[in-house]
Amino acid sequence: MANSKSALKRIRQNETRRERNRLIRTKTRTACKKFDALAEAGDKKGAEEALANAVVLLDRAASKGIIPHKRADRKKSRLALAFNKIG
Repeated sequence: MANSKSALKRIRQNETRRERNRLIRTKTRTACKKFDALAEAGDKKGAEEALANAVVLLDRAASKGIIPHKRADRKKSRLALAFNKIG
């Protein structure tokens, strides 16, 4: 257990940040899965909107340091490739 007031405050801050990061990570994963489902179904219009949303969320997560920039770029690239394969 923490021995000082500042350590207790750090514990509270870390818990708040961990929860916020988890929510952002969950939103990005959900957006990517939603895009994958629409791409699989062949819905080009819906997939285009889902792709734009996923890209925004990935960029936001990367800028906040929740995921690395390179991982966000790799995911965006793979999503774009999947979008281009839609007939």
